[in-house]
Amino acid sequence: MNRPGAVGALLDIYEQAITDLQNVIQTIPDNVLTDIIDEKTTNEDCKSIQAILSHVVSAGYSYAISIHNGKGHVMERPNRIFHVTIAEYLNDLTNVFLFTENVFREIKDDELEQYDDSLKIKTGWGQLYDIEQLTEHAIVHILRHKRQIEKIKSGKLN
Repeated sequence: MNRPGAVGALLDIYEQAITDLQNVIQTIPDNVLTDIIDEKTTNEDCKSIQAILSHVVSAGYSYAISIHNGKGHVMERPNRIFHVTIAEYLNDLTNVFLFTENVFREIKDDELEQYDDSLKIKTGWGQLYDIEQLTEHAIVHILRHKRQIEKIKSGKLN
């Protein structure tokens, strides 16, 4: 990990965030993936480790596809998949990064920041982001859920 330029820096940091999440989840036993960890939450994406990881993978593809489609392509986001093994999620997270890396082959450093709102990417939740902002959001999204899973592990799995 030492890609050149601003695009390279974003990809390096994104890859590190995914690797860090993979390191946190690799020791989770498959049999606890579907355990309900928060019975009070109304957020379906946070009820189990399985739900969290499926959400993270789905969101990762969504961010990259939004950037890809912002370059004039038309691609549908893949359906969310709920796996029963950590190995499948480890593989999915690797594939999310490889897909993102491929999308970024078309992105130049001077395309990352966009000040004209009409040229920004509108997210599924209605906010406008340039490529850099959406990628930074994707990185922090991984980190937030890594933190969440670390807290779950320290309170429930250890």
